[in-house]
Amino acid sequence: MILRRVINDFLSHRTLAVVGVSRSGKKFGNVVYKTLKAKGYHVIPVNAHADTVEGDRCFPSVSALPEKVDGVVLVVPPRETERIVQEIASERIPHVWMQQGSESEEAIRYCQEHGINVVYGECVLMFAEPVKSFHWAHMWARKLVGRLPQ
Repeated sequence: MILRRVINDFLSHRTLAVVGVSRSGKKFGNVVYKTLKAKGYHVIPVNAHADTVEGDRCFPSVSALPEKVDGVVLVVPPRETERIVQEIASERIPHVWMQQGSESEEAIRYCQEHGINVVYGECVLMFAEPVKSFHWAHMWARKLVGRLPQ
């Protein structure tokens, strides 16, 4: 289980990249991108096949980012996560959040072996303050049954 301090540490960094945004705007990566941006994070979208996402300049890879980011949220299939965490390590980015469905044991192990703080098995929107609506209710229910990170 991921500890709450690891989650809080990730979210204390305000400059993040989101890998997995789509051109159509209909993927969960776009929801993560827009929500974090609305919560005051400086968020940079990453998609190898888009020039812009949500009206903002998009970058083809983590290594192509125009500035240093403190962390990366991954909203991609596990096989892509396994490739991208290697790029994150070479860019010396210290924090990764593998959104549910993006994680793989291999990618988690790679991060741990390379000193990357990794969050997995949790939804970033359930913890990025302020938590609203569905995510607040989900957090409350998980707390009630003792399944919230401590």
